[in-house]
Amino acid sequence: MASAAQAASVEELSASAFQKYLGGMDYPAGKQDLISHARKNNAPDAVIQVLEMFGDKTFQSAAEVSQEFGRVK
Repeated sequence: MASAAQAASVEELSASAFQKYLGGMDYPAGKQDLISHARKNNAPDAVIQVLEMFGDKTFQSAAEVSQEFGRVK
């Protein structure tokens, strides 16, 4: 399984690799908070692309982020 760093595209990105770039995130968090945090963690473009597809809402936990990841992917 490819890691997020090796993921050339959104389709190859796994949920666990995606969550790796959101480690240490404080919740609740909005979509832009998630994007900023992922960028600070040097997330590849595929991670940012997925976050940009997220609904504009407040996420209460990493579990909610995972649900949204499954929805947009």
